[in-house]
Amino acid sequence: MTGAHNRFIQRWDGKRFISVAPQVPGHEASWDWWGWGQIHFQDHAGEWWVATGHGLLRYPRVKRLEDLAHTLPRAVYTAKNGLGGDGIFPLYEDLRGDVWTGAWGGLSLTRWERSSQRFHAFTASEWRNNTVPTAFCEDQAGDLWVGLWGGGLARRRDGHFTWFTKDDGVPEGSVFSIFSDHAGRLWAGTTRGGLLRIDDPSAERPRFVVYTAKQGLSSDDVGNITEDPWGRIYFWTGRGVDRLQPETGAIRHYTDADGLVPSGGDHNVAFCDRHGTLWFGFGGLSRLDPEPDRPEAAPPPIRITKARIRGTPYPASELGETDLSGLVLEPDQDEVQVEFASLSFAVGDVIRYQYKLEGAETEWSLPSDLRVVNYPRLSPGSYRFLVRAINADGLVSAAPAVVSFRLLPPLWRRRWFLTLAAMLAASLIYWAYRYRLERLLELERVRTRIATDLHDDIGSSLTQIAIMSEVAQRNGGEARATEPLKRIAELSRELVDSMSDIVWAINPRRDHLGDLAHRMRRFASGVLSGAGAEMEFQTPAERADAFLGADVRREVFLIFKESINNAVRHLDCKHVEVHLHLEGSHLLLSVRDDGRGFAGPSDGEGHGLASMTERARRLGGLVKTTSEPGEGTIVTLTVPLSRPVRVKG
Repeated sequence: MTGAHNRFIQRWDGKRFISVAPQVPGHEASWDWWGWGQIHFQDHAGEWWVATGHGLLRYPRVKRLEDLAHTLPRAVYTAKNGLGGDGIFPLYEDLRGDVWTGAWGGLSLTRWERSSQRFHAFTASEWRNNTVPTAFCEDQAGDLWVGLWGGGLARRRDGHFTWFTKDDGVPEGSVFSIFSDHAGRLWAGTTRGGLLRIDDPSAERPRFVVYTAKQGLSSDDVGNITEDPWGRIYFWTGRGVDRLQPETGAIRHYTDADGLVPSGGDHNVAFCDRHGTLWFGFGGLSRLDPEPDRPEAAPPPIRITKARIRGTPYPASELGETDLSGLVLEPDQDEVQVEFASLSFAVGDVIRYQYKLEGAETEWSLPSDLRVVNYPRLSPGSYRFLVRAINADGLVSAAPAVVSFRLLPPLWRRRWFLTLAAMLAASLIYWAYRYRLERLLELERVRTRIATDLHDDIGSSLTQIAIMSEVAQRNGGEARATEPLKRIAELSRELVDSMSDIVWAINPRRDHLGDLAHRMRRFASGVLSGAGAEMEFQTPAERADAFLGADVRREVFLIFKESINNAVRHLDCKHVEVHLHLEGSHLLLSVRDDGRGFAGPSDGEGHGLASMTERARRLGGLVKTTSEPGEGTIVTLTVPLSRPVRVKG
C-alpha cells in the first residue's frame, strides 16, 4: 500500500512504512499536493503519475518504490503542453489505460490517450463550462462516471456525456468519491446529500437510491468509499466511518473511540488491499481487519436511567429501570423528561433509539442517538412512554422500557366537578322552568279571578241598575224622568255587553281559535237576525284548538264587531259572509256584505274605520276596507302571531 502526504509517497511493507520523496525538478520549494488519495497512482505499465498544484508528473517504472527518490520524471505536463489546467485534482486510469485528470481553471477535463501519447482537453462543446470533475469511476459496462464539484454526475458513453442532476434523483452536494462494488453497483458520496447507490448504472435512466441521516448515517457529508470481502460498504463521513450492509440497510459507526484517526475535510482515504485489510486515512492512518457478522448477536437491552417531573428527579435505580408505573402527577406537573440508555461492547456498534408517547403519539420516532426526550405542557390524561434501542445490525430491544403516568386535570376539569356542575345547571334550569310555570299559573289564576269578579260583582250590579231603571221608567209618571231612566238602562246594558267581552278576553280557558270563532258567530247571529240579514260563517274545524293570546282575541273580536255593526247600521245589507282561518303564522279575517257600499267614509264611518285601523296596528297587523256604491263592502284583516301556532295533540 502507498499513500501521499507532505510531498512524500509512503508504502506499508507489512511491518513498517517506507517514505519516499520523488524528485520534482524546478518545483522543490513550491510543490503543492492536491487531493485525497487519487493524487498519485501506478498505472498498468508500472509508471507512476503524480498530481501537483503546478502540473502532472509522469515517472518511469522503477524496481523499488525507494528508487523514486533519485529518479527524475519522464515527463512534466502543464497547461502549456496539453493539460487543460495546472491545478490537478483527481487522477484516474480507465480500462483502456487512458489517464483522466480534473483541474481548477482553464479546461477542467483532460484525457491522456495511451495510444497516441497525447492529451485531449475537452472544450465547451464537449464538456460544460466551469464544471470541475472531482471523482472518476468506470462501471462494468465500461462507461465512465464523473463526479462534479457543486453536485451532480456525468456519464460518458459512446463518446458523449449524459448529465444527472437533482431532478433525476441525485442529491445535493459535491461528489468527491465514486466506487464500483463486486455486484456492479456504483456508490457515490456527496458533501450534503448523503450516500448515493446506483443499482443499474448501464440503464438509459438509472435509478438512484439515497441514504441519509434519516436512514441512520452519522452524517450527510460522505467522502471516500470502499468495500470489504463480505460486500459491506465503508465510507467516511463528517463524524467518522460508517459501515453499511446493503442487503439489510444496517449501519455501524466507527469513531476515534474505536481507534479511527480523526475525521474531517474532503481529503480522506478509504482503501481495501488485496489481503482484505481496510485502511482509513486523514490526519493519520488506521487499519481495520474486518470479520464476518455474528448472527448470534443478542438484541440490545434498554433501561430508563432518569425521569424528571418539572425538573424534579423521580426516584429510580442507579442501574436503571425497565418499568416505571403508577405515577400520578398534579395539574401543575405537566412537564416530563425521560433519560434512557443501552450498552454494547461491539466495535463500531452504534446504538440508536426510538420512542413514542402513547396517549399523544401513535408512531415510533425516527431512530436517533439522543438519549433524552422532553415533553412540555402535556394535557391531562393517561400516558405511556415507550423507548427501545436499535443496534448497528438493526436488532431491536426485545421489550421496550416503559414509563406510565397519569396527569390529573385541574379541579374544574375533573369528573366529579363536571358532574356536580351539570347537576347544578340542571337544577337551575328546572328551578327556572318551575318558576316560570308557577308565574304563568298564577297569572291564569289572576285572570280567572278577575273574570269571575267582573262577572259576579260588577256584572250583577249593572244588571240590577238596568232592571231598576226599567221599573222606574214604567212606574214613573213624569215624562221628564222617563228619558234619563231610559238612557241609564241603555248604558247599563251596553256596559254589561262590554264587560262580558272583557271577561271573555281575559279568561284563560278561552285562549283558542274555536272560542274566538264561537263568540264571533254568536254575536253576529244576534245582530244580523234582528236586522233581518243572513250570515255565512266559515272557519276550519281542525284548527279549533290553535292557541291565541288574550290581546289577539280581544282586538280581533272588536274589529269584527265594528265590521258587523257597520254592515247593519249604515249599509242596509241582507247577506254577510265571514271567513276566519290561519295561514302559516298569520290569522286572516274577511267580512263581506251586500249592502249599498260607499265611495268615501262619513264622519261616523270614518271614526269606526280609524278605530279598526288602530287596533290592527297595535297587533302589528293590517286592516283593509274595499267598497263601491251599490257593490257592497269587504273588510280584510291580517294579523301576524307573535309565536308559532300551537295545536293540541
